[in-house]
Amino acid sequence: MRLQDSYVACRLCPRNCGVPRFQGSVPGYCGETGELRIAAASLHRGEEPPVTGMGGSGTIFITGCSLGCVFCQNYRISREGAGAVVSGDEFARICLVLEDRGAENINIVTGSHAIPAIIMGIRLARSRGLSLPVFWNSSAYESPGALSLLEDTVDVYLPDLKTLDSKLSRRFFNAPDYPEHAERAIFRMLEVRGKPRYAPARGTDGGEDRVLVSGVIIRHLALPDHLESTREVLRWFAEKGRGRALFSLMTQYTPVMATSPGGPPGRCIDEAEYERVLRWLEEFEIEDGFYQELVHDTDWLPDFEQENPFSSELSLPVWHWKQGFI
Repeated sequence: MRLQDSYVACRLCPRNCGVPRFQGSVPGYCGETGELRIAAASLHRGEEPPVTGMGGSGTIFITGCSLGCVFCQNYRISREGAGAVVSGDEFARICLVLEDRGAENINIVTGSHAIPAIIMGIRLARSRGLSLPVFWNSSAYESPGALSLLEDTVDVYLPDLKTLDSKLSRRFFNAPDYPEHAERAIFRMLEVRGKPRYAPARGTDGGEDRVLVSGVIIRHLALPDHLESTREVLRWFAEKGRGRALFSLMTQYTPVMATSPGGPPGRCIDEAEYERVLRWLEEFEIEDGFYQELVHDTDWLPDFEQENPFSSELSLPVWHWKQGFI
């Protein structure tokens, strides 16, 4: 897949919708044309410790999404289209301002449908002095051809492994083929980046203040009433990912979208479920990684209509789609 041909008949994600997105007015399944749209950029302090570091992760939230999770926490950008068109020059400036303000990395969030524009923006930023590692924060619903385009650009992959159950992926992620594509994509990420590699966080001499500069963190969000899916993912990691990647267990599920019979869970993980998944971490001897504390709080939920979509404790805004640089 050539970079300049990617939008002609779009095959960037497994949807293979074939839409000629390069024309600028025809959206693909992801809801986006060939124009790059961004909702926000910030110094984010709510990621895993070696991602956040001391200065925060330089997150850039891309508008649109090729998946279709029925409980998406970022639904304002994945479904409702919050975001503004940016040129390659503006994207490069955002990266450079994030670095200037202390970011540990450039963390691209849900950019799978915009890979060509993002690569060109990163290349431009590099030519102007960007020295930070680039993180690819995605659903893992990605095609081999699209991932091959990223190999010279991305240093750290942060893929989700949402489920290995095709019935669950059809019901909750609008993609019955998610498990096969996600597994294949993660294997490719592991081949490209291998074991984690660290460097001292910015402004430190190292020690425990280390940040990830190469590698893979596989993330999984546990769903209430569907813990067997989590157990299957943990088993998969123990057999196929341990020693090659870090694992991050998330328990922050919140029913942010309206629920209906047969729809997504209408409650958070409870204490008994939380204890169960922690026991499974021990059972499968998964020690290289992270797990969230169980906190039933919605302060972390983003509102991309606001200048700072997150709480001030979690995020320091740098750029917003309604007003530009902050």
